[in-house]
Formats: sequence, structure tokens, C-alpha cells
Amino acid sequence: MLYTTVAALAAALILFTWLGLRARLADGGLDDYVTARNSQGARALGLSFLASGMGGWILFAPPEVGALVGPVALAGYALGAALPFIVFAFCGPAIRRYLPQGRSIGEFAQACYGNAVRRYVSLISVLYMLCFVTAELTAIGAITSMLSGVNGNVAVLGVAIATLIYTAWGGLRASIVTDQWQAFLLIGLLGIVGFVAMERLPELDAANAPSAPVGGALGVALTLVIAVTAANLFHQGYWQRLWSARDTSALRRGALFGGVITIAVVAVVGALGIAAAMSGADLGSPPIPFFALLSDAPAWLTIPALVLALTLVASSVDTLQNALASLAVTEKQGLSIVSARWITVILMIPVVIVSLQGVSVLRLFLIADLLCATAVIPVLMGLWKRMTTTAAVLGGLAGLAGAIIPGWVTGGSLMAGLEAASFPGGIPTLLPFAGALIGSTTVSLVLALAARAR
Repeated sequence: MLYTTVAALAAALILFTWLGLRARLADGGLDDYVTARNSQGARALGLSFLASGMGGWILFAPPEVGALVGPVALAGYALGAALPFIVFAFCGPAIRRYLPQGRSIGEFAQACYGNAVRRYVSLISVLYMLCFVTAELTAIGAITSMLSGVNGNVAVLGVAIATLIYTAWGGLRASIVTDQWQAFLLIGLLGIVGFVAMERLPELDAANAPSAPVGGALGVALTLVIAVTAANLFHQGYWQRLWSARDTSALRRGALFGGVITIAVVAVVGALGIAAAMSGADLGSPPIPFFALLSDAPAWLTIPALVLALTLVASSVDTLQNALASLAVTEKQGLSIVSARWITVILMIPVVIVSLQGVSVLRLFLIADLLCATAVIPVLMGLWKRMTTTAAVLGGLAGLAGAIIPGWVTGGSLMAGLEAASFPGGIPTLLPFAGALIGSTTVSLVLALAARAR
């Protein structure tokens, strides 16, 4: 069984690598490497948005939220995962018209507000994506060790190396082509694993259903919507796809398509967590409901479950690798396509080292999400003609203050506010996110209107 598992994982990685290497445009320059400009139709974009946004996290977080908090919070998670695509569907065409030759979120920030804001926005984007790719590689190591006798470090290195080979060579086109195959594969494998696991469950008992108070569930749902949406709007991989669309119609239809499928996938995976809780299965400590479903499943199901996890992780990691390289290239003018490839490799070295340690990055993830929430509204308000650089900068600072003030008020000191905004124990709470959004939006709006009045 061990050799069969290794062979299945290796075959999946070889397939992804082959598809990615074939996707490279032979005469494409650096711009094509980082944007594949005006080349992708709606279907390709929709599947790419789905695969890029999915990752190993969907096997952990949505089932846990569903099992412990219930369907209301799960609905918030599904909406939060899809909302960035919906935002791009409606704001993306305006961004393309405003910056037709753009390549990154940093360039958009510079066009709206200047170089200082660009550096800050790019820094937040890099921090978020580094946390994301580290979490994904850590997840595949943990899942591999959990479900098989294979050393998890082998899976970490395998995914990192395979995705590096085709993204460093083929750029964004390689990521989009593999995304489409990975999207179909993950939907099919999720259907197989979910159906077989559900068939093995005993009769579900409504008494075991999650029973969190509606108010608490709504609070968790709102927190997840804000955190996930704000963070993913700083995902450079999504911004690349904005300019890769063939036209604004393809972008709008592709983003909406990706958003709808994302809601469905997250809802289905989360529902499996609710089913695991209602079956009375031991969810583990910490709870991992999706994998609790597999405890009594037939042994052969391990292989499709592992390939599913590998597909999820590879689909997000290749996007993040190319996104990090593209952001570095657009920040440092004059770099060649060879330099872009080396940057892709170099950035992954510390990520792989941290991933091999198997540490939890959830708290870092939440801090990065909160930083994104402090700046996301001022950045998007750059499309408003009344918006000014001063309003954006002070709005971002107000967002930082708004994230700290709730904890400061309840805890009685600045240090208490800083600690609350760093999410001790890795538990997401609403007040820092709400404070960040309210503070940044209010100050940006007031200063922009005041400047126009003067």
C-alpha cells in the first residue's frame, strides 16, 4: 500500500508538471510571464479562480466551522471565500480601464496614490502570500503523515519542487492551465471521497448537531467574511488574472463563475463536517472532522483522499509562487525573465524550511488578514475620483488604530489592545476586524469629502 500511495502522488505531480511545461508561450516576454495579458476566456478564468483559491485549508477549516459552530458560520465562510471573486467581477473592469497595462496590486496603488502607498500595499501582499504558501505546504505534510505511512516531508518537497519547475518555466500561463485540470480533478475526487465516507457513516442524530447560539454563529460568520475577503483582495495571483482576461466581459463572467463554484465547494466540504458531528464520530483534538470521516472508510479511499489534498495544495501553491515572483518583478524595474525565474526559486527556500518544521501558522495568518483589513477599503477607493493620497494614508493608519482600540478599551491598556489584535491562541475574533474596517472607511471617506469641499 505504501508504494502504491507514493506512486499515485508521484503520478499526480508528474502530470501537473507536464501540463505546466507544455503551457509556456515560446516567444512570450516578461509581461506575458507575469500577466498572460488579454489571453484567457471566462471558463479558463473561472476554473483558475476556483483552483487558486482552494487549498489544503478547505479540508480543515470549513469542516471544523461546520461541525463546531453550524451552518450559519459555514455560510459566512463560503461567502468569504467567494466574495473576492465577486468584487473583481464588478470592480475588475474599472481597474482594467484605469490601468490597462497594469501587472500588480502595487502598480494600481501607485497609480492611485503614489510610491509610498505602493510599497506598503506590496509589503502586505507579500506577507499574506508567504503565510498562505507556508500554510499550504505545512498542510500537505501533515495530511500525508496522517493518512499514510509516507513521511510528510517528502510530500512537502515534492509539491514545492514540482510546482517550482513548471511555474518558474511557464509563468502565469502554466499556473492557469494546470488550474483548469486541477479544478476538475478536485471536484471529482471530492465527490468520490465525500460519497464513500458518507455511505460508511451510521445514522445521523440531530441531537449531535452543532448548537452554537445564533448570535455567536453570526459573529463568527461576519468575522470570516471580513477576514477572508480582505486578505484575498491582496492576493497578487487574483490581480494577475484580472489582466489575463481576454476582455472585461470574460473577466466578469469568469470571476462570477469561480465565485459560485467556490461557494458550492466550501459548502459541501463544510457539510461533511456537520455530518461527521451528527454521526457521533470522534472529531479528534484539535477537531479534524473531515479526516474523522475517513477513520472507518475502506483503506483504498486513502489514495484518492491524498491525491485530493495534493491537488488542492498544488493548485494554490503554483499560483502563489508565480504571484510572489510577479510582484517582485514589478517592484524592481529592469529585471529579466531569467531573474523572475530565480526569484521564484529563492523565495521558496525559506518557505520550504519553515514548512518542514510542521509549526502552526494560523496566528500569523490571522495577523496578516487583519493587516489586509486595515488597508483594503482605502486601496479600492482609489477608483473614486474624490479620493486623495492623504485620505488613503490616514485611512490606513485609522484602520490600524481601529484594530487595536477595541482590545484597548476592554483590556484597559495599549498592550492589551495589541495582544487582542494578535489573536492569542489563534482564535479569530470580530472586534479587531470590525474596528479596522470601520476606522479605515470612516477616515478615508471623511477626508476625501473634506478635500473636495476645500
